[in-house]
Amino acid sequence: MKRTNYITRAGWEKLELELRYLWKEKRPQVTKSVQEAAAQGDRSENAEYIYGKKQLREIDRRVRFLTKRLDELTVIYPSPQQQGRVFFGAYVTLLDEQDVAVEYQIVGPDELDTKNNKISIDSPTARALIGKSVDDEVAVNTPSGMIYYLVSAINYKS
Repeated sequence: MKRTNYITRAGWEKLELELRYLWKEKRPQVTKSVQEAAAQGDRSENAEYIYGKKQLREIDRRVRFLTKRLDELTVIYPSPQQQGRVFFGAYVTLLDEQDVAVEYQIVGPDELDTKNNKISIDSPTARALIGKSVDDEVAVNTPSGMIYYLVSAINYKS
């Protein structure tokens, strides 16, 4: 399944901050420790050297990914016309069949964070919510069966 290339401004800044940290701080630290370990002589049995080189490969792989991904992403800003309806970036409060409230923010796949109730625009729940208004009923098809929600609030926090 193709990933959506949308991201919120906060998500973009988080990825950019990670890229800057890896490139400007972490990589130079690891490079220095690898150079120090290499100066100790035999590299074939030098655990610090071997581990440092492995760390550098992982950092470089993540830097390449972030650089490419940031080029592909489009930052989406909520517009005033969206008020009252669910679109990308919305905070949506849902009531389940037991009247238990849960709030989700609809974000891009790079920002997915289920612990903080950030769901991907590509998820079945988000897909079912797009375009809905307050008091609309939503049916979400999950592996364990249909779940029904009532949209009780929609916000676009800045």
